[in-house]
Amino acid sequence: MTTLPGYRSNRIVELMREPAESRGPDWLQESLQQAVLLELATLPPYLCAMWSIQDESDEVAGALERVVFDEMSHLGLAGNLLTTIGGTPQLAHTSTAPAYPEPLPGGVRPGLIVSLSGLSRETAKLFSQIEEPDEPLARAASPGTSIGAFYTAILDAFREHADLITGQRQLVRQMTAHGAGNDIVAITSMNAVEKAIGVIKEQGEGTTASPVNPHPEAAGELAHYYVFREIYHGRKLVKVSEDPPRWDFTGDPIPLPTTRRMATVPPGGWAASGAIVPDSDAQQRLTAGNLAYSHLLSFLEKAWKAEDGTTARQLLGKAVAAMFGLKEPAQWLMEHPLPDGSGRTYGPEFRYVETPEA
Repeated sequence: MTTLPGYRSNRIVELMREPAESRGPDWLQESLQQAVLLELATLPPYLCAMWSIQDESDEVAGALERVVFDEMSHLGLAGNLLTTIGGTPQLAHTSTAPAYPEPLPGGVRPGLIVSLSGLSRETAKLFSQIEEPDEPLARAASPGTSIGAFYTAILDAFREHADLITGQRQLVRQMTAHGAGNDIVAITSMNAVEKAIGVIKEQGEGTTASPVNPHPEAAGELAHYYVFREIYHGRKLVKVSEDPPRWDFTGDPIPLPTTRRMATVPPGGWAASGAIVPDSDAQQRLTAGNLAYSHLLSFLEKAWKAEDGTTARQLLGKAVAAMFGLKEPAQWLMEHPLPDGSGRTYGPEFRYVETPEA
């Protein structure tokens, strides 16, 4: 298998600079690998914010949980888009897995540093900058290529090369309970490509006509960008004008929930910081979390490599089990104070480590 440019390349910016007539099969395969890395990059910071909320029944916790399940679905769909044209998602390697804090992969949103910490107004602002469309209906300004524009370029390339679609090595999982568009489906036709990319873009950005997620778990659910902007502003987004249609964050208050006080994970992880060396109990949970995360990436990569459906389903099941195994050590760490007297706590590192054969 050819090793494609990794997480810390500038490849998305480079790919977007290539003229449309040059965007052939190799361009499409490289772009979809980068799309897989983009979808992976959002999950750890969103999970940390969600798990930091003490009351899981809180309205904001519910909103974040819906976003997380959407992003899991997006990762599955991006991987299927890659395998249907003969590629294989590359996830389980230090060159492709995120190592927070760092920028988004491929040069998307230059200057934006994605880190791991508990929920706050500032983390909500960061998340909205990740998800921001090119022309949001209620605006914040972020520079550079948007994720939505990148997916539009991928869709255009698929339309020129629909003959590449094979339907091979597809992972399938029913997730309708978490949203109308959340099933991970096989990509076997151009129609399936259109639907999958539509779900990814519209759940993240909304549409040019409305901030509402057209593939929701619940009626009126907003797209991710607007969910995060509501949390940041502390106000509901409401329509303030019909002609022209206009929305603003002037609705009912949205209180920031009580959270576990997870500090920002330093570069290289907690032990690398020097001043915040974890004790043995904290290090045990950090190791357990990193191993579970690494197994998750390994199982997913192997599932997409599997040539038979039974093996792929078994490996996907193991990946899901590893994902659910992340929560307990993460929340234990979020209750464990740092030794610096700041009143802040540890949190998961989401670091890929080489693991025994799983």
